[in-house]
Amino acid sequence: MTTHRMKLRQYPFQLFKEGTKTIEARLYDEKRRKVELGDTIIFQLADDKTQTFEAKVIGLLRYETFGDMFAHTDPKKFGGGDAEQMTEQMLHYYAQEEQDTHGVVGIEIAKIL
Repeated sequence: MTTHRMKLRQYPFQLFKEGTKTIEARLYDEKRRKVELGDTIIFQLADDKTQTFEAKVIGLLRYETFGDMFAHTDPKKFGGGDAEQMTEQMLHYYAQEEQDTHGVVGIEIAKIL
């Protein structure tokens, strides 16, 4: 099993800690292709790297685009509202061209207490 590190902004970090958010959406780029079921991820708060939590990867959802992923998976698991809203939000982080090149992944986690 491998341990990975990922940074999160304040809002998603808090949603994960509360248990409201259970899936992290990312590009399926070279770094995310290394994530496998059973791996550990140490999430760090982007503004304060001393704040962290550990999680175990319990699911990997592969799709061509964020729109496809949110249409087939409850957007609340990603910490958001409806599929259309979540898709628009992700376009602020990842261009459509990046999605077309890499695809996307939903990394389902369970916090390690």
